[in-house]
Amino acid sequence: MPLALLALAIGAFGIGTTEFVIMGLLPEVAGDFGVSIPTAGLLVTGYALGVVLGAPLMTVLGTKVSRKRMLMVLMGLFIVGNLLSAVAPAFAIMLIGRVIASLAHGAFFGIGSVVAADLVAPDKKAGAIAMMFTGLTVANVVGVPLGTFVGQSAGWRVTFGIVAALGVVGLIGVAKLVPDMPKAQGVHLRHELAAFKNAQVLLAMAMTVLGFGGVFAAITYIAPMMTNVAGFADGSVTWLLVLFGLGMVGGNLIGGKYADRALMPMLYVSLGALAVVLALFTFTAHNKVLAAVTIALIGALGFATVPPLQKRVLDQAHGAPTLASAVNIGAFNLGNALSAWLGGIVIAADYGYTSPNWVGAALAASALLLAFLSAALERRDGAASSGVVASSVPAEQRAAVHH
Repeated sequence: MPLALLALAIGAFGIGTTEFVIMGLLPEVAGDFGVSIPTAGLLVTGYALGVVLGAPLMTVLGTKVSRKRMLMVLMGLFIVGNLLSAVAPAFAIMLIGRVIASLAHGAFFGIGSVVAADLVAPDKKAGAIAMMFTGLTVANVVGVPLGTFVGQSAGWRVTFGIVAALGVVGLIGVAKLVPDMPKAQGVHLRHELAAFKNAQVLLAMAMTVLGFGGVFAAITYIAPMMTNVAGFADGSVTWLLVLFGLGMVGGNLIGGKYADRALMPMLYVSLGALAVVLALFTFTAHNKVLAAVTIALIGALGFATVPPLQKRVLDQAHGAPTLASAVNIGAFNLGNALSAWLGGIVIAADYGYTSPNWVGAALAASALLLAFLSAALERRDGAASSGVVASSVPAEQRAAVHH
């Protein structure tokens, strides 16, 4: 794998850390600014919405420059946003910092996926994408727990200062290691937008929303589920999230490896197994050991879908994949927001803290049905194309071939 992938992975590590570390530092941030926990939660919501909106916006703005230069601009935004969060004198200023940092998220992963895929041979593209996303998964194992520990010990501002420093390292890495790949000739914004007329691109994005949404339906409410149902102590939630992160790392690498060999079968297996495991979590959540194992499996199966889904979008939007790739990253966050909202609804309706698992199972199963639909449409279109080609060959030549 090229060293350029290391630079992309470092940037992904920083982005993954800043996205999730705030969840462990909400009480400290709320206390310093004198706001309630729900108000401090806007730092999570604002970031997610910034990713959804920023992914297409920043990608469109970057259509006039090379992908390397745009990646550098995005890392610059990331640094500025985290520095602003670190020194924010008021809650509103920190919220602005979070939104600025989030604008880099979707476009960085979207453009980075295209760059990573272009750096390697065609049969290694999903593996290259997975290598970049390894930075995001490792962030959940190392960056988030360490950032939470530092923030609770030395102050949350120190954590965001360190994350900004990670952004500097990522920026230098992109500048030094990523080759200067020129903008594709003849590809304009209208070509990028045309990709969204492709039903297969839209189906892949819908699978992203529903499939990864299934993961976050359960994980969003993991703390109350594990403390109130499984009987874990509050301090154990951090280590359970580390298990989830370890599962993500393994699933990401496996998904990248097998998506290059058999992309759609990889999606069938991972989405189907994810739906089953999420349904079982309703029952395993009552046992500490089984709950811990299930959490790791959810992380593994959930992230096993990421490289194949991202590659699916790149394949179907070939020729002008950058915008579609970035929007698909926004689709992950849209799925997170949707599933968290639905999970909250069933908890509020007094169905219990394990009820979001059924929501997650239903979402993952819906994504699996879309995967089957996508493959069926592809086979139909392929058969139709073959028929058109065959009908264009003169009868004499068809007969000669037959004999």
